[in-house]
Amino acid sequence: MGPMDAAAYDAWYDTPRGRWIGMAEFRLLSRLLQTQPGNTLLDVGCGTGWFTRRFAEEGLLVTGLDPNPDWLAFARAKGPPEIRWIAGDARALSFPDRSFDQVVSVAALCFVDDERRAVAEIVRVARRRFAIGWLNRTSLLYAQKGQGGGSGAYHGARWHRPDELLDFFSGLPVRRLAVHSAIFFPAGNGVARTLERLLPHTLPWGGLIVISGETE
Repeated sequence: MGPMDAAAYDAWYDTPRGRWIGMAEFRLLSRLLQTQPGNTLLDVGCGTGWFTRRFAEEGLLVTGLDPNPDWLAFARAKGPPEIRWIAGDARALSFPDRSFDQVVSVAALCFVDDERRAVAEIVRVARRRFAIGWLNRTSLLYAQKGQGGGSGAYHGARWHRPDELLDFFSGLPVRRLAVHSAIFFPAGNGVARTLERLLPHTLPWGGLIVISGETE
């Protein structure tokens, strides 16, 4: 994620706004994946492992994969020890077909050169369900952080419209594709938090847009 270092990136999730955004996104992803304790989960592009650790706390057997050795080293040091951390490329996952009950990816593929290939790989290694989150071009977050190449952790990321994202799945063995989003008002103040709870996450305007579905 550009020049930002792992510790600074992970620490953002300890700020009130960062924690609110992270937990709102995590709750949506967790619901869409329909996980059960004991399921196996792969987190593609896990970065510093913030979401990976949340899933492990839910009782899942979690593997985090990322191409950045510095971020993986940070994730490994932060623990817990039962999470498996693997250096790898989203476009060529080093696992057999249907290796994991669920596969998740959170705003990571927007930094990968060939996103369509990464999506095909995620679908290939998922046994049951997948949920992939992208940065949403039709969001307030894009208006604030995405323009002119993007700022901070968003620097260099690609932002997509929901219809573009569905195109990535054409021809793949998937069914029941659904579009959801989270983080409608990224300021994270009291009004934003209330509206986040009240607005249906089927609205496609949130900063994180998630495509989920089942593998056939």
